[in-house]
Amino acid sequence: MMAYERILVALDLSDEGAEVLAAARQQAENSEMPELHLVNVVKPLHHTHGTLLMGSVTASENLDKELHDYAAEILSQWAQETGVPAGRVHVLTGNPAFEIRRLADELQADLIVIGSHGRHGLGLLLGSTANGVLHGARCDVLTVRVH
Repeated sequence: MMAYERILVALDLSDEGAEVLAAARQQAENSEMPELHLVNVVKPLHHTHGTLLMGSVTASENLDKELHDYAAEILSQWAQETGVPAGRVHVLTGNPAFEIRRLADELQADLIVIGSHGRHGLGLLLGSTANGVLHGARCDVLTVRVH
């Protein structure tokens, strides 16, 4: 089994994130002191749902900030529980597949670990975000089937 030096763990904020994190930790155990990074990508509401609340851009920006803060809080808790330093916790905003690939390139990650629900279109196999990450990543991608 290949030893990885830098592992990027892409997490959503569901309970299933624990399954993905456990799989990443298992990969880390096969390597000598790998660098684990956690990431969550918040989709901007004004991009995914048009203008919210009767066209109020300010309201959607406030909701985006709340989602970002909530994601940071959850990831920080998971990081503390797994011994990942705060500097390796990343909360980004944008298209999840694109941002995960971009961060992996920036960090020079050699493995991305991501959950797969397998519920959407091509997602019958992977899931839309996992599929988007896989088809464009410059490093290995481990998809974890979550339930």
